[in-house]
Amino acid sequence: MPSPRIALAQIDTRVGDVDANARAVLDWARTAAQAGADLVVFPEMTLTGYPIEDLALRASFRRGAEAALQRTAAALADEGLGDLAVLVGTVGEKSVTPVHEPGAPDGPRRPTNQAVLLQHGQVQVRYDKHHLPNYGVFDEYRIFAGGDDVCVIDVLGRRVGVVICEDIWQDGGPVSQMDENEVSLLVVLNASPYEEGKGHQRVELAARRAHEVEAPVAYVNLVGAQDDLVFDGGSFVIATDGTVLTRAPQFVEHLLVWDLLGDDDAPATGPVAPPLSPDEEVYRALVTGLRGYVTKNGFRSVVFGMSGGIDSALVAAIAADAIGGENVVGVSMPSVYSSEHSKDDAADLAKRIGADYRVQPIGPMVDAFESELPLDGLAAENLQARIRGVILMAISNSEGHLVLAPGNKTELAVGYSTIYGDAVGGFGPIKDIDKSRVWALARWRNNAALDGVFGPDELPPIPESSITKPPSAELRPGQVDQDSLPPYEILDEVLDAYVENAEGRAELLARGFDPAVVDKVLTLVDRAEWKRRQYPPGTKVTALAFGRDRRLPITTQWREP
Repeated sequence: MPSPRIALAQIDTRVGDVDANARAVLDWARTAAQAGADLVVFPEMTLTGYPIEDLALRASFRRGAEAALQRTAAALADEGLGDLAVLVGTVGEKSVTPVHEPGAPDGPRRPTNQAVLLQHGQVQVRYDKHHLPNYGVFDEYRIFAGGDDVCVIDVLGRRVGVVICEDIWQDGGPVSQMDENEVSLLVVLNASPYEEGKGHQRVELAARRAHEVEAPVAYVNLVGAQDDLVFDGGSFVIATDGTVLTRAPQFVEHLLVWDLLGDDDAPATGPVAPPLSPDEEVYRALVTGLRGYVTKNGFRSVVFGMSGGIDSALVAAIAADAIGGENVVGVSMPSVYSSEHSKDDAADLAKRIGADYRVQPIGPMVDAFESELPLDGLAAENLQARIRGVILMAISNSEGHLVLAPGNKTELAVGYSTIYGDAVGGFGPIKDIDKSRVWALARWRNNAALDGVFGPDELPPIPESSITKPPSAELRPGQVDQDSLPPYEILDEVLDAYVENAEGRAELLARGFDPAVVDKVLTLVDRAEWKRRQYPPGTKVTALAFGRDRRLPITTQWREP
């Protein structure tokens, strides 16, 4: 009996663009056939993109997705690919009968998260995802109806089980029934968002399921970005003993091909992409997230304030890597308080990445405003930031660039940003990166340039002085961030405990933090929720990101004693 060749197509899709997604399925199926594949497996919700959220509730959208599915099945046959088994994710639907009324007429039709087998020009099999996650970034339980059938398909006489993403994360369900069906392979369609440290969890989980069903597990994952979510690919095949047999690289589209040998044979192996270092993995996630947001929202270029500081410098490097330095507009907007070294660093940075660099002094605008409405103190400082925001939005409106907000997670946590000022923009690339990690990523990116990771003879993109100088908003003479905040190395440690790990005041004090620091930080965090709600979306890379995962009442007065 010939050994089936399995292809895992980790591809980038766009939510709602069913025609483009269908063309991608056809293109990658063609490539898989050329590689000799008998079965090609695409990620979860490939035809619709993921996450489709409330689009799934529109019957017209479901009809459009179904029409695209039928056209794809016919197109595969028309191209001579009818014998190729194609597993693709899409939105389905089912009638829901109230459980308390046995035998009642069909209820309303509900959307499902579906895997479909296309072959010989037709839909051969449909499988609805059983377990619908309702935590973190997921809202599937509200949107979809769950399935209850087990799906096993035949590929050249071998039995292949099919499940979708969360179905392997929960004990029981369809995976627990696979051993009864004696499958030779379990394939899992996924749209698993990136989260730092999550990769090893997927592998360990798949290894447990492979041991449970006594067959290898082929795990195909979506790649690319949608809104504030990043999908890192990293598709793999794992053996029953936990050995990774082959693995695709992260953050790039890729076709992973693997042969399913006989049940009594040692499993085939293939290329295993090396793991990325933690900093490189996060940096590439940020690049992927920004590129996806820019391109999928119809932009070709970005604009932001290039201050010479570390945050805007890191954002500039990410933007240049995401869409090309020639599509980056950096605007220096010096005031009377802007230092010469900051202006020099901004100009140097723009030259290094090949950005369109502009200088627009704000002094005359500040003077004109204050001649009509005199301000001092914090109001005068924030006026400078807000004038800069107006300039950036004016350039955006005039030239069509997407404005980027360069604030980091630490600043968002404690409200250290000016609403309608440095918080202005359509996307925050480092919104989920704390200040300490900003410095680490800047160091990694410069070292990567020296190591030739992004190409030969590249200069480090970030000026050294932008990394080493004390951070400052430069809104008053001699200002540094530590005038208003604890040292960042302490602040980030407290924030990690309070925000990421939900530790309360008593636990923080028990760990030895200064009570004055703890009380100040917790007060700043709790009072800044209203600001965070108005900050633009940004790439999620941690387990708990503001906006997506941390949703506290704006007016809460509760405080743990």
